[in-house]
Amino acid sequence: MAASPDGRWVYVTCEGTGAVEVVNTATGKIDKELAVGGRPRAAAFLPDMSKAYVTSETGGTVTVVSLPAHTIAKTTKIEGRPMGVVAAPDGKTIYVTTGRGATVVVVDTAKDEVVATIAVGERPWGIAITPDGRTLYVANGPSDDVSIIDTALRKESGRVKAGSRPWGAVVVP
Repeated sequence: MAASPDGRWVYVTCEGTGAVEVVNTATGKIDKELAVGGRPRAAAFLPDMSKAYVTSETGGTVTVVSLPAHTIAKTTKIEGRPMGVVAAPDGKTIYVTTGRGATVVVVDTAKDEVVATIAVGERPWGIAITPDGRTLYVANGPSDDVSIIDTALRKESGRVKAGSRPWGAVVVP
C-alpha cells in the first residue's frame, strides 16, 4: 500500500486481481480500480501529486497513473521483475527494484522512460530514499544485506549486512 503525499488516497495493490484499489480516505470507500498487470507489488506517488507509479512483478512493467483522475497514462517495460518503487523528493526520478534482476532501474518521470540501471545485491525488493534524495537503501533478500546507492553517481557505494533475508527498507528523518 502507499498513501498519497496529501493523504487523500491510498493505493492498495491486489496480487490476486492484478489491480490497484484507489481508496478515498475522506469517505473510506474505493473510488476506482485500475488494472495494472500481474502481481502488483508496490506504489509510489510523485511529491507534486501529478502521477503515481505501480510495479507489476509478473507483468514486468511499471504503470504510470495520471492524477487526480486516476487514469493509466503509460505502461513502461522494465527488465526483471519490478518489485519496490520510490520517488525522489524532487519528483524527477523514480527508482524500481527488480527482484531476481539484481538491479535498481532509474526512470525519468518527465518521459517515463528508463534512463539507467544500477547493480545491487541478490533479489532486491524494498527500497527507501533519504529526504535529501542523495541516498537509496535497497533490501537484498538472499544476500542478507542492504545496498547503499549514491543517486548522483547512480552507483552502489556500499553494502551493510542486515540479518536474514531483509525484505523492506524505511528511512526515518
